[in-house]
Amino acid sequence: MNNKICSIDLLKEKIKKEKACGKIIVHCHGVFDLLHIGHIRYLESSKKLGDVLVVTLTQDKYVNKGPNRPAFPDNLRAEAIAALDCVDYVAINKWPTAVDTINLLKPDIYAKGQDYKDTSGDVTGNIAKEIEAVRSAGGDIHFTSDIMFSSSKLINQQMQLFSDNVTEYLN
Repeated sequence: MNNKICSIDLLKEKIKKEKACGKIIVHCHGVFDLLHIGHIRYLESSKKLGDVLVVTLTQDKYVNKGPNRPAFPDNLRAEAIAALDCVDYVAINKWPTAVDTINLLKPDIYAKGQDYKDTSGDVTGNIAKEIEAVRSAGGDIHFTSDIMFSSSKLINQQMQLFSDNVTEYLN
């Protein structure tokens, strides 16, 4: 499993070699804070789009999902993703978004879950930037269509961080 986890720079070299062999590279990116069946299905569906599945994770300092997040540090999140058979390589991203990573790796396909298909709901505008980056690099975007869950919603619903009064106030 540890041979799947590498730095972004080493990942770039590995991807170059894979592409030189004619392999189709699929890239997924996210926080993957609490690995769940939605993530697993998304990654399995993404793997079917090509030969090599690369997953990059948002570094802890860039995770902006609320208090006490991420629930797991990036090295453990990387280990959990690497444990999946469908995943070939895992790296922790150096930048706040996937745009620079896409520009570096130049994947053939950038896969996102169906919840990202409507970019009008993306207040950060990062999804549109990621789509532009992958297309500029000669790749394409694909939105998977399997079941989906939100780690944030699961954590917020199942792992109460605040007293009932504070939760009621926040809601």
